[in-house]
Amino acid sequence: MSFKSHPSRAASSIRRKANVLALLSASMLFAPLPASATPAAHHHHSWTKTPEQRAESVEERITALHTNLQITPGEEADWSAVAQVMRDNEARMQTMISVRRAEAPHHVDAPEDLRTYERFTQAHVDGLKQLRASFETLYAIMPAGQKLVADEVFRKFGHRHEAHG
Repeated sequence: MSFKSHPSRAASSIRRKANVLALLSASMLFAPLPASATPAAHHHHSWTKTPEQRAESVEERITALHTNLQITPGEEADWSAVAQVMRDNEARMQTMISVRRAEAPHHVDAPEDLRTYERFTQAHVDGLKQLRASFETLYAIMPAGQKLVADEVFRKFGHRHEAHG
């Protein structure tokens, strides 16, 4: 059976993909810049912001998620773990970007470009796994009504990305 014959399966698949995109964005993991490109050649936000701007942006997103998820005082310890994963993921990406920028300019062949992309992508996946695990701990202690709020926050967040993607 295909998604075409089962529209509800297709919609469910799209929702799952949107939720993954939402978590990626929420964790502040950024897409890599190919090894052969320069920051001026791309307008990707992660390459044009200063470390201070990126740190401020992470904190703004953490604050917005805290508010939107309606984190209670009893959930603060688990929320703090989620927020710390977001900060750690951002710091890891910033380090990778800094190392990449510090490399002496040189000709980059296609395999090297792909290896660079692979390293950044792997960092995204590793960070997402840590965020998911941390968020699952928080989600598990939320009452049913708050879980519905969290589901909606991520569902709406994912749809914003679909509109821009």
